[in-house]
Amino acid sequence: MKEIKNILAAFQQAQAEGKRCALATVVHVEGSSYRRPGARMLVTDDGQMTGAISGGCLEGDALQKALYAINQQQNKLVVYDTTDDDDLQFGVQLGCNGIVYILFEPIDPSQAVHPLRLLEELVARRRDAVLATLFALDKKQEQPGTSLLFTDGITHTALPEAWLALVTADVQASYDEKISAFKEYRPGGQFINGFIEFAPAPPSLVIAGAGNDVLPLVEMMSMLGWQITVVDGRPQFATARRFGKADKILAAKPAQVLQQLTTNAQTLFVLMTHNYNYDLGLLRELLPQGYPYIGILGPRKKLDKMLGELEREGMRLTDGQLASIHSPIGLDIGAETAEEIAISIVAEIRAFLSGRTGEHLKNIQQSIHDRPGLQTKHG
Repeated sequence: MKEIKNILAAFQQAQAEGKRCALATVVHVEGSSYRRPGARMLVTDDGQMTGAISGGCLEGDALQKALYAINQQQNKLVVYDTTDDDDLQFGVQLGCNGIVYILFEPIDPSQAVHPLRLLEELVARRRDAVLATLFALDKKQEQPGTSLLFTDGITHTALPEAWLALVTADVQASYDEKISAFKEYRPGGQFINGFIEFAPAPPSLVIAGAGNDVLPLVEMMSMLGWQITVVDGRPQFATARRFGKADKILAAKPAQVLQQLTTNAQTLFVLMTHNYNYDLGLLRELLPQGYPYIGILGPRKKLDKMLGELEREGMRLTDGQLASIHSPIGLDIGAETAEEIAISIVAEIRAFLSGRTGEHLKNIQQSIHDRPGLQTKHG
């Protein structure tokens, strides 16, 4: 989501300066590639690039393709095939062993619905959503492009009714199952591919604690584009001056925290106040709510003491509630400094959200990234 925000900011600046733009999107990958489908990059007509579609190896050639799309005002699909050992034929050193499909879309701000307007809506909603991007491998065919956004039960699109009827069921399925998919459609004898992209809502993280060790954690979470709230019982520490990159800052007692927040089942919590009674009080409030992740800084004996006190108060903890607690918080990377501990915490939360274990990649035999299935529909 942070990359999309940066692209939108660059687009607004380009509009203010009267520049024309094109959006480059990775729509499909076969084999190995640095970036997955859904990676995006904005290119202006003076060569400025925001975002990334590779590790830097494709951007030079992609710039030329984007400028061509801008000048022609026509969507263009480019395929980079690096399965051949001699990838110098493309003028780029990709270093991967795969086929990357990139769609270039010139942006016409006068259109009621265009790709960046859909991305603007996606960011504004901050909800689970699905984007549909349609493209044709046959370069002689029209490239419909980023054509639809579905979120909160509302469809934003300029697709004609016939096309909309063809993709609606797949979009709804992607939304319900929270997965992306590649589809093949054959309307009226054409052959069109669809990247049906599930875009989860950006994570919302509440950090209890406003000490100096929270500063690098907020910095890192901000870089990822997460929605961050910092809460502490000490108003002299919980200030905007100290935590300028947090979205919200609260000075509140544990029993008052949830009353002042809008949370949902996807809200995550990290308790690192270094105040045992504050952490205990907030844990007492959080456990009955069923939040999926509650990380607690400190040794395991601290958690054992907390749970013992809650049980003596009469709180009967379920297996699900106990599983939601991550303490000591973080992955085992030998972290000691505040910055290293922040890395450990961010890595564990990212692994949790992805359903991963934090294993060394060199020990993983299967594909690192999930690969959406391909289905064909006739219409």
